[in-house]
Amino acid sequence: MTKNKTFIIESIEVENFAAEGKCFARYNGQIIFIEGSNVSPGDKVKLWVNNRKKNYAEANVLELLEPSPNRIAPFCQHFGVCGGCKWQHIPYSEQLQLKWQQVSDQLHRIGKLDLPVISPILGSEHTQFYRNKLEFTFSNSRWFTREEVNDITDTNKNALGFHVPKRFEKVLPIEKCYLQKDPSNQIRLALRDFANQNGYSYYDHIAHQGFLRNIMIRTSSTGDLMVMVQFAQDKPDEIKAVLTHLKNNFPEISSLNYVLNQKRNDTFFDLEVNTFYGKPYIEEKMEDLVFRIRPKSFYQTNSEQAYELYKITRDYADLTGNEFVYDLYTGTGTIANFVAKQASKVIGIEYVEDAVEDAKINSQVNNITNTEFFAGDMRKFLTQDFIAMKGKPDVIITDPPRAGMDEPVTKTILEVAPKRIVYVSCNPATQARDLAILSQKYQILQVQPVDMFPHTHHVENVAKLELREA
Repeated sequence: MTKNKTFIIESIEVENFAAEGKCFARYNGQIIFIEGSNVSPGDKVKLWVNNRKKNYAEANVLELLEPSPNRIAPFCQHFGVCGGCKWQHIPYSEQLQLKWQQVSDQLHRIGKLDLPVISPILGSEHTQFYRNKLEFTFSNSRWFTREEVNDITDTNKNALGFHVPKRFEKVLPIEKCYLQKDPSNQIRLALRDFANQNGYSYYDHIAHQGFLRNIMIRTSSTGDLMVMVQFAQDKPDEIKAVLTHLKNNFPEISSLNYVLNQKRNDTFFDLEVNTFYGKPYIEEKMEDLVFRIRPKSFYQTNSEQAYELYKITRDYADLTGNEFVYDLYTGTGTIANFVAKQASKVIGIEYVEDAVEDAKINSQVNNITNTEFFAGDMRKFLTQDFIAMKGKPDVIITDPPRAGMDEPVTKTILEVAPKRIVYVSCNPATQARDLAILSQKYQILQVQPVDMFPHTHHVENVAKLELREA
């Protein structure tokens, strides 16, 4: 390979997918990781190598010379620019195989685990309009596509849509998004048009100025619909005008909320949420359970696949009605409440206090009396003293964030040694690391990958562990 830091490869065939959904090729014996969402294995491309390291290089695609025979036409007009749905040019059956292989590779390579046969991945019945939550950003710094740059008549710099990858201040205007059912697209476009007609300013993410900042839309299988708008300026008349416009034009909205956010970031978990119209929550149903979802609540964004995921988790827990269960990283208590009828008692532990309040409410709404929830840092909360006070679990269910479990948590689990562990993961790489630690005392009996997010590289994985006989 040339010694130059940057150079162009006129033609090369993309070999396969790598971690995080990137593709790679080999050039003069060196791996080249390819950025972007518009390539697939088998494509012949022209590359600009822009970052050369000792053992690998990184590149961007300059031109697709010859498409792979397996490539399919993307369904979204924003494909290749928007940061989502990066695999929509890959047949769904191939996506599932790639995700299954990702789980297998990471558990074997990182964890070096003694594994059973990994079950076939559970695909999503719906591969479009499957999300129940989306957030769109207002920006006065619109991202212009190559075609738009050449159109000198288009000078509008405002945009309502998604942030462009690696450019926090740039937003790609979205005309139609295939992730969330209607009226999500209609609500976003109606708000955009109303803002433009009235001359409302879009947020400047560098100067931190402007009126309109963000809109969140949540839907549910019950027909409930939540909308929350973030405003960056305290203008009561204009705020009322925006919300009234939404209320009058979308009577199906059952929870209309707003936040005044004058911070330098879009997070609102430390801010007051104001309900302008309707209830301060929406409801989702799962079997005979009802879950209340407030603007700050966490709920799996693919409701149908969440149900499948939780059924697997419950089956792997092998509950007979007599087990004492700990649900670690319980969030809003969805899994804890879902398995409570099959357990003697469930204790849920979660870092976010608001989430714990949601978990308690969801137990009350469903008349579940055998749950107890605690808020605190898992590393400091899950201790021998806590377990001595509350009781030793027979089963631990753990669903940590992408970073996985901290070492003190895995250490405590090994010391407590429950009969069974069900590990739900959104990151098989950190799951593999944790399972390697737990394998000191546990045998992995079952592994089930689940696809929650079609057209992305993300995959969930559930593992069932049993305590080895002494």
